[in-house]
Amino acid sequence: MIEVKNLHYAYGGAAPVFQGFNLKINRGEAWTVIGPSGCGKTTLLYLLAGLLQPAHGSISITGIPVERPRPRTGLVLQDHGLLPWATVGENARLGLKIWQYYGPDGRHAPLDAILDKGQMDERVNYWLRWLGIDHLQEKYPSQLSRGQRQRTAIARTLALEPDLLLMDEPFSALDAPIRVELQNVMVNFHRKTILTSITVTHDIEEAVFLGDRILVLCDPCNNDSCIIENERAAGSDDRDHPAFRQSCEEIRILMKEKS
Repeated sequence: MIEVKNLHYAYGGAAPVFQGFNLKINRGEAWTVIGPSGCGKTTLLYLLAGLLQPAHGSISITGIPVERPRPRTGLVLQDHGLLPWATVGENARLGLKIWQYYGPDGRHAPLDAILDKGQMDERVNYWLRWLGIDHLQEKYPSQLSRGQRQRTAIARTLALEPDLLLMDEPFSALDAPIRVELQNVMVNFHRKTILTSITVTHDIEEAVFLGDRILVLCDPCNNDSCIIENERAAGSDDRDHPAFRQSCEEIRILMKEKS
């Protein structure tokens, strides 16, 4: 589904973050990306989202070059990105309202975008219920906990029914119990939908729990794909299981070698 070929990217006159970098991600796979601060984790996510463009090389999704943000890519950010003057329900409907404004033009909204208000409301209500925040529809972001705000941001993205979900450290600001709870929510969601997902994280255990495959990036320049196959450990209910701990240790060793 995603193919990165000979990617080269640098900020201004700085040293390249990616040089001759290649990566292939198949449809329905759950990936996590980990590495030290400044290694290019978020940069890679923004390149895949079409928010940044490579200096050389190419990125394609479903065989189509990524030259701008695509309507079927969902992006969840660390800071939630909620409108403070809008309720939970209004924030969750925001993406669909933007689709409605532009119409199914294939650029801002998919050609098969749902624009009927009843269908839009049904879809938003479904995800709010699924994420356990439907009772908060009339609340404003200032009245919510961090976990509830992040659930609202996730509902807003899932209401668009993306074929690719990109998440940039979505749980890093949350307390440990809420973080684990939302990690479980996303693993269950992936099992249910088989959505292609890529999650950036700085937490080793989170990378192992969420990713069937783990991409380890390095600083200062990434020119090869260091990938850990992690299907046995991903989504494990027992984080003390030998396979889970082995994957965590393997990442620690790789990150130390690349530092």
